[in-house]
Amino acid sequence: MKGRNNGNSRQKRLLLISLSLLLIISGLLLTTTNVYKYAKGYFLFQTNASTDDKEKDSPPKPKQKRKMMNQNELYPVRPKIGEEIGELYIPKLKAALPIYHGTNEDELEKGVGHFAGSVLPGEKDNSVLSGHRDTVFRNLGEVGDGDSLIVRTSAGEFHYKVNKVRIVDADDRTVIVPKPRATLTVSTCYPFHFIGSAPQRYILSAYLADKKIN
Repeated sequence: MKGRNNGNSRQKRLLLISLSLLLIISGLLLTTTNVYKYAKGYFLFQTNASTDDKEKDSPPKPKQKRKMMNQNELYPVRPKIGEEIGELYIPKLKAALPIYHGTNEDELEKGVGHFAGSVLPGEKDNSVLSGHRDTVFRNLGEVGDGDSLIVRTSAGEFHYKVNKVRIVDADDRTVIVPKPRATLTVSTCYPFHFIGSAPQRYILSAYLADKKIN
């Protein structure tokens, strides 16, 4: 009887010890898992904070500038008043005439003058040339619709085709108005054989038909 009681007591103690060990092991596992999760969360927090700080401290990335077409690409260096900028060749007249930048009397005495307020030959818009009717443009009246005008400059060779001929008053400012495409306007006094200061202007308007860039 006594031996049976001792056996039962021993079994109870083993059961209690087993349960205690199980509880201890479970507690250790739970504690270890929580520590791991806490450590992982703290590490991620510190990493993100560090990244955010770097992004805040770093200078903003520069915006990419849009590439714009430069109107002056054909002529990196713009001419000065009085400089020779090229040649006007009129196939119908077989005439090659020097072009000077400016339309003062100094330029017009030497050749064809380029109106400084207009674009240079070959550029988009209205390039205006003028000359005296009794010198360089003596026979300009023979040039008309469909004829060619060729301008050679440091930028290349530009072939224009005359598409309009008109006669306007001497003070008509429409000669120098902007154009939506590359245009060459050639002007001289009119009538050609008028004695004294001519009251009108003979105007050739030509569009750029072809070009050869240097």
